[in-house]
Amino acid sequence: MKTDSLLNDMETGKTEPKKIVFIVNPISGKGRQKSLGEIVARETAGTGIHTEVIMTTHPGHAEELSREAVARGVDTVVAVGGDGTVNEVARGLVGTNAAMGIIPTGSGNGLAHHLHIPFHFRKSIRIILRGKRHTIDTGTLNGRLFVSVAGVGFDAYVAKKFARIGTRGFQTYAQIVVPAYFGYKQRKYVISANGKEYTRKALFISFANSNQFGNNASVDPVARLDDGFIDICIVKKIPWYRLVFITPAFFLKQFHKTSYVEIFRATEFQVTRARGKDVHLDGDPWKTDRKIMVKVLPLSLNVIIP
Repeated sequence: MKTDSLLNDMETGKTEPKKIVFIVNPISGKGRQKSLGEIVARETAGTGIHTEVIMTTHPGHAEELSREAVARGVDTVVAVGGDGTVNEVARGLVGTNAAMGIIPTGSGNGLAHHLHIPFHFRKSIRIILRGKRHTIDTGTLNGRLFVSVAGVGFDAYVAKKFARIGTRGFQTYAQIVVPAYFGYKQRKYVISANGKEYTRKALFISFANSNQFGNNASVDPVARLDDGFIDICIVKKIPWYRLVFITPAFFLKQFHKTSYVEIFRATEFQVTRARGKDVHLDGDPWKTDRKIMVKVLPLSLNVIIP
């Protein structure tokens, strides 16, 4: 399986799990999760590993369950869902010895794509059972955790719209993005980072810890999860007549080479906007102040990888 610099450069730790809790978002995955309990039982039969499969019932529940699991001595907590579920589970695990496994069933699955986690239930469960760990960075935006990517501007606007719609999936996301793009105007941002101040007009600014934007699209394919930095990706609006030529670059991991993006790195920085409250954290919308403070939390989360 293909690996990136994270998997090659970091020293691998292996801890065979003894207790595993699977925290499942029942909304994600078009109902595939109904079979998860049976598959887990078959894959763990005879291993001596104690497992639990728990369904979430409300926003924030995955974080509550994750914290409770750590308090009970569980060494592996698995997020079964999309990036939002991964974010909630990670909130309960950051700074602990427990590791997070991922079974991706969401719309974007950015972190799973970055870590090359398979989307097949049995394959991802077997990876979790092997217990191969790496420790990665996370970030905070005004004190709130993100694992893969956070942002402000057009992508936060789309995240808000997407959260209000009952149906999920890439098609729904595309149906929001296409009409919204043409009416959304660039906004002015002031970025204070590395002792300098930058004023930019942008469609959106992504704060990238991983190289994934979701759905295997990438604004910043060189971003790493273990380098101690957050990448600041300032994206300009692409003229409509160039969209057909530039859009494939997102999926071919070539967008960072175009003139429509500017990228630099920092461990801590501030972004100030003239107006607006919307941001997103791993694809989930959130409202906060005009001033946005982003910080990296180096090597703060254990994850299980292939």
